[in-house]
Amino acid sequence: MEDRWNQASTRCLESALDECVYGSRLIGSDPDLVLHGGGNTSIKTPFTDVTGDSFDALFVKGSGWDLATIERRGFAPLNLSRLRDLLALDSLSDTDMMRELKASSFDPDAPAPSVESLLHAYIPHQAVQHSHADAIVSITNVVDGETCVREVFGDSVVVIPYVMPGFDLAKAVAVRWPDEAHDHTVGMVLLNHGLFTFGETTAEAYARHHQLISKAERWLDEHAPLPAPTSAALPKVDRLVLSDLRRRISESANRPMVLCRHSDPVSTRFVQRIDLESIATRGPLTPDHVIRTRRVPMVGRDVESYGRAYAEYFDKHEHRGRTELTMLDAAPRIVVDVDLGVLTAGRTVGEADIAFDIYEHTMPALERAEDHLGGYVALEPEHIFDVEYWDLEQAKLHLAGPPPALAGNIAIVTGAASGIGRACAAELLARGCAVGGIDKDGSVETAFDNPAWLGLTVDVTDPTAQTAALDEVVERFGGLDIVIIAAGIFGVGAAISQLDPTDFRAVQAVNLDSVLSLLHATHPLLARSPTGGRVSIIGSKNVAAPGRGAVAYSASKAALVQVARIAALEWADDGIRVNTVHPDAVFDTGLWNDQLLAERAHLHGLTVDEYRTRNLLKTEITSADVARLAVELCTDTFAKTTGAQIPIDGGNDRVV
Repeated sequence: MEDRWNQASTRCLESALDECVYGSRLIGSDPDLVLHGGGNTSIKTPFTDVTGDSFDALFVKGSGWDLATIERRGFAPLNLSRLRDLLALDSLSDTDMMRELKASSFDPDAPAPSVESLLHAYIPHQAVQHSHADAIVSITNVVDGETCVREVFGDSVVVIPYVMPGFDLAKAVAVRWPDEAHDHTVGMVLLNHGLFTFGETTAEAYARHHQLISKAERWLDEHAPLPAPTSAALPKVDRLVLSDLRRRISESANRPMVLCRHSDPVSTRFVQRIDLESIATRGPLTPDHVIRTRRVPMVGRDVESYGRAYAEYFDKHEHRGRTELTMLDAAPRIVVDVDLGVLTAGRTVGEADIAFDIYEHTMPALERAEDHLGGYVALEPEHIFDVEYWDLEQAKLHLAGPPPALAGNIAIVTGAASGIGRACAAELLARGCAVGGIDKDGSVETAFDNPAWLGLTVDVTDPTAQTAALDEVVERFGGLDIVIIAAGIFGVGAAISQLDPTDFRAVQAVNLDSVLSLLHATHPLLARSPTGGRVSIIGSKNVAAPGRGAVAYSASKAALVQVARIAALEWADDGIRVNTVHPDAVFDTGLWNDQLLAERAHLHGLTVDEYRTRNLLKTEITSADVARLAVELCTDTFAKTTGAQIPIDGGNDRVV
């Protein structure tokens, strides 16, 4: 563990809570210690209220806050005396515990306190830090975890057998602590769970965290070295194989899911183990991972068998529920396959990436324990079940609210670097869609800072490059549900008598030929969409009302409409909807520049400002306006619409 405590950075901190915030961020920003909301920290410090009365308070991490980014307001302030009164009880239900913890808070705007608040209250030190460090769980998830911990740390730590977090864990620690703790105790290891360290300051608690984890890492390097990196590579996977698997996982989940493939060296080495099915199906490193990864991955591709096994697991342990339980969906969140690598599934790319972050740390720990420490041993399934169906854990998944309308859907947008294409991509991302954007402008690759965005530099007139981009989108997200065709050029404006045929063909190559190529390549993927494929094509007012000097552009868009109409006819049996949007006078796109705008305005006998709003409603149409309509056509609002042509032009008197 790298010691990142910077004494100079803490000199200006005004309080013990500020130091706790600083130390929490150090712990939280190290993925070898905690991942995605894991871990918790606290500080005990006097608090003076508005009346001038002082009392001892516990500031403990609030639920829903991530240690990596936590702020002062992320800590729940609790009356320490009241918490110690609660610890004197013989029993306390989860519901009563959380109610009492909230009642102990003296700030009504504070977050809900951590479920481990009572344990923090019990530990007789001012500062407490808790993590799920890889090195710690690597030495506890073995045949005799306590013996292994003692070999590494001697009697410098208190060792607690696994107990469900909450009141029961706090009471278990209270029973064992007096017999094991002494003046030289610097930490506490919870088997199959993680590490607590403590001190009179956060700096001291952090230093002990660094001390113990570094010692565990050195011991592991000596006694359980990591396997050598693999030079093997996984085979290229047919995009239809991934799409089929994603569809079956989505059907099992009863919602569209993204499916992200990982073929990095660690994943490749792991899936090629001869004992893969055994080692991968014993359980997670620590129970709280289960809400992100499920208890075990799916080995191979038999989604139906995995679902039946999950239902049996639920039926076997349902009686353990503290309240009436409803089975979660039976879809896997992790897939390990000798050819596919590691796949992670989620309602959003963020969820799928979180699952991989956890499993990326899980695989080396499993390998070390299995190969050198007598074998990997996880908690019994019933204990994992208790956490998976614990309403206090499930609540963490609901803090962000319901997923957006298009969560789990995957789209590809052409012409995504600017104008209508970029606006369509932004609209899809805002609605929760994973988006692959292609454009010949290299800026498309960094157009959006979002894990659900994959920008690829592609010339759409190159069918091979376009197909390769499609492979990358499916590799990253698992399939395809939505295609939005926005790439287009106006070309050289010229009368037919003056038009160079080469210029005419150049426009057709972008506006028509490339679309045929893309539709041909995407049809098998759209036919495998778990929600039904959808295509939105950006047409033009010129289809119904062409303009002089625009024969190449107008002809290409008219032909494109015929392509869309025929696709609607041919693809309806596959559940694929194809609709067209006809914008007019969208001037914030790459089709327009000041010179062309002036030329077209002059041709119509208008000023530039008049030309911008030359419609019945006297309004200007923007790329964002067009994008909202194009994307809305891909939602359930238009679930029963295909083959439609919808204008968005403010009302054009030549069309109306």
